[in-house]
Amino acid sequence: MSQVSHIIIVGAGIGGLSAALAFAKQNVQVTVLEQAECFGEVGAGLQISPNALKVLRYLGLENELNQYAFTPQHASMRNYKTGDYYLKVPLADQAIHRYGAPYLHLHRADLHRVLANGCKAAGVEFVLSANMTHYAETVEKSVQVTLDDGRTFSSDLLVGADGIHSTVREQMLGYEKATFMKQVAWRGIVPVSELKVKVQPDACVWVGPNRHFVSYYLRGGEYVNFVAVEERDDWISESWREEGNVAELRQSFSGWHPEVTEILSAASNSFLWALNGRDELPTWHQGHAVLLGDACHPMLPFMAQGAAMAIEDAYVLAKCVADHTISDALIEYEKIRKPRATNIQKMSKANASLYHMHGGFVGKMKLKALKAASQFAPDLIQSKLDPVYGYDVHQL
Repeated sequence: MSQVSHIIIVGAGIGGLSAALAFAKQNVQVTVLEQAECFGEVGAGLQISPNALKVLRYLGLENELNQYAFTPQHASMRNYKTGDYYLKVPLADQAIHRYGAPYLHLHRADLHRVLANGCKAAGVEFVLSANMTHYAETVEKSVQVTLDDGRTFSSDLLVGADGIHSTVREQMLGYEKATFMKQVAWRGIVPVSELKVKVQPDACVWVGPNRHFVSYYLRGGEYVNFVAVEERDDWISESWREEGNVAELRQSFSGWHPEVTEILSAASNSFLWALNGRDELPTWHQGHAVLLGDACHPMLPFMAQGAAMAIEDAYVLAKCVADHTISDALIEYEKIRKPRATNIQKMSKANASLYHMHGGFVGKMKLKALKAASQFAPDLIQSKLDPVYGYDVHQL
């Protein structure tokens, strides 16, 4: 039986807010500490696959999110120059039929706002401009969190949802610099009204030599979101994101298919991220502190599952805490979540080679085999996605 009446969550991102709402719906008092001064419209698009949408449904948010969503017709993979399809998997109604929930595209700001409003309605307390410096376990078996301005907060459980550079993770397991994966991602949004070509209504990956490009619609088809990834080993910026040089971006993808070059031609700005990762952590919890999302399993975005994994983590953690003592709950949470997150990390990393046409002759044969399977054995392709998209946190 749960021993938790109050929890502190560090970080008000998608994972932190999902956890806050999941706990609040169990009548647990929740305080969220967020270092930002205010919530604003940040980020770009997210692909919310059926496994994540089910969680948002259980949290009571599906109907509201549908107002801001775009439903892609297919998940596709196309040649960077010719536009030929290597893969075309039906989504839309078929995703609902196969997985019991839709596959949606959402602007991160829309999902964040709906989650934050749900948290506020459920009584979650937010503390902004809250920079945590450290935490300490007390003799009363609680956790005390100290901020850089001297304020302290105590709770029964501390949840570190504070990203890849997590302060909670660092105190728990020691400092370890994140590994630069020698890839950077340019992200941006373009109004459809600015485009001179029709972009297909799919979740599309354009694969090319040493780089790839992702395009999909947002906000009911009003915008096209793009993510352009290229291999680089010269990244020295300490910023988690910075303003990108759009002219440089266009040059990196010059000669690509018109759908790609037209999107970039219409782009007025872009943010640039370094793609970082970490090796599998020895543990996700210690005492009355626990990690979720990028704090414990950052992954390359090549399965579009980063946000989904954090959302799943949040719900499973709250469920485990409701059903067990704190110590048993954290053990059970890690037992359930770590194998799945680690496996999807590996799948994401493996996709980088495929998307960037590595492997010479062998790499070309893999793409040809994927094309043949997509055309003549579509159920085989679907079956490989079933364990990812068909996952249901209620069936654990």
